[in-house]
Amino acid sequence: MQETHETTAPLPEEDLPGRGADAGADPCEGPAVDPAYLALERELAVFLRRARASSGEMAREVHPDLEPAAYGLLVRLEEGGPQRATDLAAYFGVGKATMSRQLRALGDLGLIARDPDPADGRAALIRITGEGRERFTRVRDARRAQYIRKFADWNRVEIAELARLLHQLNERAES
Repeated sequence: MQETHETTAPLPEEDLPGRGADAGADPCEGPAVDPAYLALERELAVFLRRARASSGEMAREVHPDLEPAAYGLLVRLEEGGPQRATDLAAYFGVGKATMSRQLRALGDLGLIARDPDPADGRAALIRITGEGRERFTRVRDARRAQYIRKFADWNRVEIAELARLLHQLNERAES
């Protein structure tokens, strides 16, 4: 079943944050919450729900037994190269036990391997294996082709602006 929802029209200039009669007021205080923040909350909730479902689908395409949350680990390892488990846990904001469980599952599937950390013999660096890279790349490339189709009617400036805003959102989530 496909989920549907109404999209909101752009806000009038006076309703944009920092504009109009309420400029400088806290948008979350008072009897009514700012409609811009309500729209943001609603759209993010839909986006996150769809992202979780998509992540699960991509994980299953990499390997039928791969947990959806572990797919993000493959993304990070592919982009950032070998990393310590503690660094991965910090990046994703999860505990060591959760990270250990996910890494163990990825290792059991042959998608990652552990190598001694040359900077600290007591630690290990986690890296994506050749098989893991091949499986991940196939799924990632198919996903990118899907993005190109879905955003075919957007111009490059809109796509770049969306990417910039999502990057800004992600950076603020880290702090």
